[in-house]
Amino acid sequence: MNFDPDHLPHLHGGPLGRARFKSVPEDFVVEEVLGFEPSGVGEHCLVWAEKRDLDSNTAAARLADALSLRHRLVSHCGLKDRHAVTRQWFSLHMPGQPSPEPAALESEGLRVLRITRNTRKLRRGIHLGNRFTIRLREPDFDTTLAAERWQRLVERGAPNYFGTQRFGNEGRNVEKALAMFRGEISPDRLLRGILLSAARSHLFNAVVAARMAAGTWDRALCGEVYGFADNGTILLPEKHRGDEAQRFQQGVCELTAPLWGVGELQSVSEVRELEAAIAAEHPGLTAGLEAAGLRQERRVMRLRPEQPSFTVLENGDLELSFALPKGTYATTLLSELAVLDED
Repeated sequence: MNFDPDHLPHLHGGPLGRARFKSVPEDFVVEEVLGFEPSGVGEHCLVWAEKRDLDSNTAAARLADALSLRHRLVSHCGLKDRHAVTRQWFSLHMPGQPSPEPAALESEGLRVLRITRNTRKLRRGIHLGNRFTIRLREPDFDTTLAAERWQRLVERGAPNYFGTQRFGNEGRNVEKALAMFRGEISPDRLLRGILLSAARSHLFNAVVAARMAAGTWDRALCGEVYGFADNGTILLPEKHRGDEAQRFQQGVCELTAPLWGVGELQSVSEVRELEAAIAAEHPGLTAGLEAAGLRQERRVMRLRPEQPSFTVLENGDLELSFALPKGTYATTLLSELAVLDED
């Protein structure tokens, strides 16, 4: 059973060649798009911070320690890459306490850009998305062809696969999930969540890959569940108003694939048959996810870069800038352009 996400089918003919990726943290810049303006008042202190070569959980712990807060009183919207320069929001629960000065919170690799207040804490996944500025060094392929490929990605998108980060070292998290389901290992709560996510992600990728192979990845079939990439809302078949296929062609909504869990598939007819057949090939994963109590959900199958730009730098390196919805992977998009050689 192959769980390697690197062997999924490509839409645009495969990578054009190779390029160096994340040679230095500044090659991968991520800026969180919150999607709303903090209220400016409230018991939660919001900190807009820039991190260099520092993961989100470590940064949150440092903020808590700087103010002698319990770690659980500091929250953030999501995890950002460690080997990168990232800007994201943190919320510190400080009722009745004044906001700290930036210098009191800063440490090596952590710089405070703004401090404000908000009436509510930041919760996981509440943000709108992320904006990326990525440098690909020393590409061994023609940059004119790269510009053409990028334009095709902008116009048609790419399969919204879960990236290799979701599957752990050497892609072994799915195998570990199966071992967990069989009772062979008993991970702690954090690792259990990681393994459940990997199992779910593998099944999603399998459905998308099957539809890619069948040529129906971007063609609506009977029984589709449509969805919206920016907010996760889905349109169940019984709620369709009749113009969903047309809206899909216009790019207003997208096709979705299942995130496996308890209950019946939300698709019907032809799409349900296809999804059920793929799920039947992975009985250990589906049974384990159902036993864990996860519910049936959906995720859009197409990844579209927003506000895209493509620049060939003077030395021949490529600089790409684009925004993606939360929960999606820049590396999934880039894999349609190049094999990424990470130092």
